[in-house]
This record gives sequence, structure tokens and C-alpha cells, in this order.
Amino acid sequence: MAVNPNLRCLLVLGCTLFCAESGGQTPEVSSQDVQPTFTTRANLVLVRVVVRDKAGHANGTLQKEDFQLLDKGKPQVITKFSMEKTVGRKVDAPAPAPGSVGPAEKSPGEPAPPIPPDRYVAYVFDDVHLNFGDLAIARKAAEKHIADSLPATSRAAIYTTSGQTMLEFTDDQAKLRDTLLRLQPRGRMSQPGSECPDMSYYQADLIYNKHDPMALQAAASDAMQCAQLDTGSASVAQSMAQAAASRVVTMGETETRLSLKLLSDVVRRMSALPGQRSVVVVSPGFLVLDMRTDELDLIDRAIRANVTIGGLDARGLYALIPGGDASNASVTSGNPATVTIKSQYQSDSAMMEADVLGELADGTGGNFFHNNNDLGEGFRRVAALPEYYYVLGFAPQNLKFDGSYHNLKVTLKNPAGLTLQARRGYFAPKHEVDAAQEAKREIEETLFSRDEWHDIPVELHTQFFKSSDVAAKLSILARIDVRQLRFRKADGRNADTLTVVTGVFDRNGNYISAVEKTVDMHLRDESLAGKLSSGITVRSAFDVAPGGYFIRVVVRDAEGQKMAALNGAVEIP
Repeated sequence: MAVNPNLRCLLVLGCTLFCAESGGQTPEVSSQDVQPTFTTRANLVLVRVVVRDKAGHANGTLQKEDFQLLDKGKPQVITKFSMEKTVGRKVDAPAPAPGSVGPAEKSPGEPAPPIPPDRYVAYVFDDVHLNFGDLAIARKAAEKHIADSLPATSRAAIYTTSGQTMLEFTDDQAKLRDTLLRLQPRGRMSQPGSECPDMSYYQADLIYNKHDPMALQAAASDAMQCAQLDTGSASVAQSMAQAAASRVVTMGETETRLSLKLLSDVVRRMSALPGQRSVVVVSPGFLVLDMRTDELDLIDRAIRANVTIGGLDARGLYALIPGGDASNASVTSGNPATVTIKSQYQSDSAMMEADVLGELADGTGGNFFHNNNDLGEGFRRVAALPEYYYVLGFAPQNLKFDGSYHNLKVTLKNPAGLTLQARRGYFAPKHEVDAAQEAKREIEETLFSRDEWHDIPVELHTQFFKSSDVAAKLSILARIDVRQLRFRKADGRNADTLTVVTGVFDRNGNYISAVEKTVDMHLRDESLAGKLSSGITVRSAFDVAPGGYFIRVVVRDAEGQKMAALNGAVEIP
């Protein structure tokens, strides 16, 4: 058992503090465990903005006054502003307070704690929409990129939109290489010629949802060819076209929903990681159509979780073959008018498919690489984070909680050759979020960050006890100086409530579990001035296996709304 000798008095003090007073009176300090639930959203709209010069370099010299933000064409007041760097701590983060203790102390004789990862990159291969040729080229480029560009403090994960080939965050090159080799196309829409008549999701949507007569006529003409119908079977061909459109729309919606859900799950998964987080989406793009709400919810979730999404169009520099390739019967034997119409649909569809990758990149501050066959360079650019980015926040004026879509536009008052990347819109919430939910969200974001905050002086200590070779009890103690808190007088006492959240992460930064405690204080003046002047100690315990762990402790007080956040590490042999 490794114990800091200075902890004995802290433990005694903690026991004294958390014992109820006799006679049924309100205890001066009481604590209760709360199950952490980090699922809330706030009404504050966040807009991540990357500003680049003519050479493509990110600009980090602007102030809040340099930006203009329009919601549905109406100017908005920017109430939250920060400029952040992707290397090192936040530009506007406060420096550590003098005398404060950050990382957990290591007792003599303990093994050195692990070095924490500071960067996480999730490679998402859209195997639902990629064909075999594009996927094979992309995975070869990815293998070389990961082998050459994964430093010791970075972790990579591989996900697929089908969910059939996955690897969680790791620095094991052999596992990453093996997972890449197992990638293969999984979607039905990526296999042309499977329907009679053959049609794209775009054309099927025009027929089934938009009732476009020209699209239906083109599909019926194709049905005459592929089913070898005579000229008197026009009604049969039209019925075949409508039935095929229904099937293709169902498949297309399912595959788009799979892709968006997987990306949302990856962002949610990465929100439980410390440090820098980015997603590389390897895809030919896909149609969102009536699922714009899901797409914008994904962008909103990524911004709030501080996750950057970049898109790599795996098709590279490609040219559209009018109507499709020669394997499609409508190209070789169809009438010219039908081929011309389908070629236009193909062009329109390709542009819309690529748009989603660009929108995800613009909305979250990532890069979009397309129309280029150098996929190795593409991986390098998309995986790289902009050196600087800005986060603008505003509370929409006269916001109606009706779920409606709002167009956003961010501009600079003096562009001077600068260009902007920013999200293009959002959907209004359907209900207002209260102050308690906002506080919960703030604590969640801080827990899964690596930034340290010292508004409240906190010392972090660890203990562990091994009950066997495969099991251990890890205790994490946060010693809080209550003299720095703002108390509210109530019934002759000094009242405040602390929320203390302690999280444990494995050596790869994967979230294991967290303990949330609320500490209610109703202190007499003499207690505040005397017994409690040296602080209180909050203890959280975890059952773990031997190994290296990273620790994160967040403290927030309700009255002054101050924050403290510390990082620690421990190695259990």
C-alpha cells in the first residue's frame, strides 16, 4: 500500500467534517454521492471559427470586436469569446495560482506515473458508401500516414460507419495496421446495377419524396431496357420505377442514418477523452437530404465537446462518366435523352454528397481535402489541427423554442485578405435549458479537458491498496481551501455548495469512470474562521486493476461559480 504520510490528518479532518451533528440540527458539512449524468444541452449557441490568411495559415490575433455574427440576418451580441491554441493550454486560461499543487504527488518508492496522451485522432472509414477501389487506396495511404505520424503522446482509433470493423484508441501500430487491412465495403448503395431500373439515391428521392415527373420518366425508360419490356408496357415500367425508388430511398436513408449516428457516437465517445480531439472522415460523401437536423446536431455536439471533424474525399480527382460506367445497361442501350437527364442527376448528387464533408469541416474548424489524388497529403492536412481557432457564443435574441432552422453568417469587420470557416446554421431547441443544466454541462466539459484551473486552491493526493495481483482500490483525495469561496449568509450560517467530480482514465486516455459528490456547507462563523481554515478533504474511491491511470478532479462552487481543475497520474505496480 502506498500512502502519503501527510494524509492521516486530512482523513481525520474529513471524518470530522462529514459527521452529522447531534440533536437533529443541520450539520455544518454534509456530502452525498451523485451519479454523474452528462447529457444536457444549453441554449447558448457556440460557433467555432477558423480564420486563415492568403497562404492558408490560421490567424490568432483577432479580438471579439473584429467579428460580426448574424442569425437569420439579424446582428447578435457575442457574449462568449475565446481564442484557443491547439498546442498547449488555452490562450486565455489563467496561470496556476502561487503555491497550488497540480499533479498527484508520488510517494517514495512508487513507480513513475505514465506520460499522458495529449492528442486523439479517430479515423472513420465510411465503408457504407465507399467502393472497393477507393477504400483500398485510402487504407494504404492511411497505413503509411499513421505509421509515420503517430507520436508517443498521440493515440489513434479506427471506426467504420457500418460498425463492423472497430479499434479503440491505442498506440499499438500492429493493431492499427491489422484493423486497416480488414476494412471492406459494406453498403448496398455502393453496388450499382443491383436494381432494375438502376437509380441513385438522389434520383430515387426525386421520384419517391418529391414526385418529380421527369425523374420518374427517366427511370421508367431505364426499366423498359433492363426488363426488356415492349412499348405497350409503359405502365408496368412506371410501376417498376416507383417500386425501385421506394427501395432505394429506404436503403439510402438507412445508410445515411448509419453514417451520421456513427459519427455522433464517435464524437460522444471522444468527449470522454482529455486533450486535443479530432476526427478524420474518409468517405466519398453522402446525401443528407431530410436529415439536416441530425447533421447540425452532430456539428453542435462536436463544438461543445471540442472535437474537430475533417473530411477526406476518398474519390480523389475524379471525372463523372455520363449516366454511369459501361456496366450500366442504360448507358450502352438507353436513349440519349434519358442518359442526359441521369448525367445531370449524377452531377447534382456528387456535389451534394461532397457538401456534407465540407459542412462538417467548416462547422467544427477542420479541413476538407478533395479533388486531389495525393491521399497521403490529404491525411496529413485533415489530421492536422489549425494552430488557432476562435469560439464565439451568443444567446439568440427573442429565441422561439420551436425547433426551427436558423441561418448563421460570421464575417470580419475588416477582412484584409482573411477567409473564414464557420458553421452555417443551427436548429433552435424545443425547450429552454435551466441554470442547473448549464452548470452540469460546464462541469462535463471541464472534466474531459486537459486545462488546469485554479480559481479555488485544491491539492490532489492519491492512495492505493492492492488486495491481489489483479485488483486494487484507488483513493483520490481533493483537499479544498474553503477560505477562497464566496459564502451566502442563511440563518446565521455561511452557506455554499461544492460539486466535486473525480474521473479516472486509462493509459490511453480512455474514460473508465467518475464519481460526483455534492458537499453542502452551513458553517458557523467560528468554524469558518477556526476549524475549517485549513480546508476540507473529499475522498473518491475506485476499484481498478494494476496499471497506469490518469486522474482528473473538477471542483465548482455554487455561490461564486468558481472552478478548479487538476490533472494527476498514478502507476499501480
